[in-house]
Amino acid sequence: MELRNLITFVRIAEVQNFSKTAEQLGYSQSAVTMQIKQLEQELHTQLFERIGKQAKLTQAGERLLPHALDILNSVRKAETVAQEPKQISGRLRVGTCESLVLSILPEIMMEFNQTCPLVEVSTPTALVTDLFRMLRQNDVDLLYFLDDKIYFPEWVKVAERPERIFFVASSNSPLAKEKNIPVERLLQEPFFLTEKGISYRYAMEQMLAARGYELHPAWEVGNTDVITRFVLENRGVSFLPEYVVQRHIARGHLVALDTECGESIMWSQLVYHRNKDVTPQMSRFLDLVQHYMRKTGS
Repeated sequence: MELRNLITFVRIAEVQNFSKTAEQLGYSQSAVTMQIKQLEQELHTQLFERIGKQAKLTQAGERLLPHALDILNSVRKAETVAQEPKQISGRLRVGTCESLVLSILPEIMMEFNQTCPLVEVSTPTALVTDLFRMLRQNDVDLLYFLDDKIYFPEWVKVAERPERIFFVASSNSPLAKEKNIPVERLLQEPFFLTEKGISYRYAMEQMLAARGYELHPAWEVGNTDVITRFVLENRGVSFLPEYVVQRHIARGHLVALDTECGESIMWSQLVYHRNKDVTPQMSRFLDLVQHYMRKTGS
């Protein structure tokens, strides 16, 4: 059994497409097809069903995949032991949300860049549903996102942490020192919010809808730094994760409002697809996020 055939098998399982696999591995499509045929002949079973442009694992392919990943990981470890230490290189694609990019990822990425300077990192941002699709299509290697606790059988969840989400205002706001602020009073203020479809905004709207209220924001904008700037200048209020505003709260510039609605809890979560071959750069990033969560744990 040739190692290159196993590598090709794992990559097809990831991208679910023979031609895309050929492009990524630098083979012709006919070479990829031949490698899989060789593997299937050796194992006396069909590994993929090709329907249209997609290649889906058969039940035999599903059984083989975890063993193939174990073999490749063992080979990688053996190479690491046998060879002189060298820096990690390659690429890393982390699907995430805008608030995590602005507030949490910079600290993690600074350390990652120091230890893995040869790795090319991209962090595409999108709505959670789009991020899930990107992971399934192998358009990203990892997902680091904020939402309710979510589990899918095709995921490996590496870490999760509760995140407080609350109404926030300037310390100069007339609401800053009030207690148990009624919804009617809260909604008299201009609201600066993230775009519709963002997980924590949806949770807040549902919380208000349960009480019979509908919110009409003064401005919807995707950038939480812009929202925070308006709230700091006492232009209105917002509903934001604690990690976005904690620095300003610690300095006394912003306050978490005491409302009759209380606060919400969502979860920052780090996952990858169970069919994914975990590269050294993925492993390093996973370790850094886990360390960050432990260090700053709620």
